[in-house]
Amino acid sequence: MKRRVKSGTHLMCSLEVHTVTRKPMSWHDNLEEPADARFLNLIHHAAEGPRKRYPETQTENQEVGWDLEPLINPERHDHRLNHFRVCSDITLYKAKMWGLGDDHHK
Repeated sequence: MKRRVKSGTHLMCSLEVHTVTRKPMSWHDNLEEPADARFLNLIHHAAEGPRKRYPETQTENQEVGWDLEPLINPERHDHRLNHFRVCSDITLYKAKMWGLGDDHHK
C-alpha cells in the first residue's frame, strides 16, 4: 500500500507502509482462512501433558511425581505411616475452651 506522508513542510511520495498488527474490526483481516493441519497438530501436541509426549523424564524436576504408583502399599491400619487425629477428654476440653475464646486458660 502506498501513501503520501507529510513530514514537516516536505511531502515524501511513494513511501511503502506495512501494517504490523491486525485490526480486530476490519473485515479483510477477519476473513476465514483454511485450517493448517500441520499447525493444528503442533498446537495439540504442545497441549498434551509431558507423560504423553515423552517416554521418560526430560528434566530433574519432572522426576518428582512422574510415577503415580505409590512406593509402598498404603495400609490405613499401620500407625507408623498414618497419624490420625485422636480425641480424648483433654483435647475435647481444650477445643471447647478455644471455641469460647477464653484466653486465660493457656
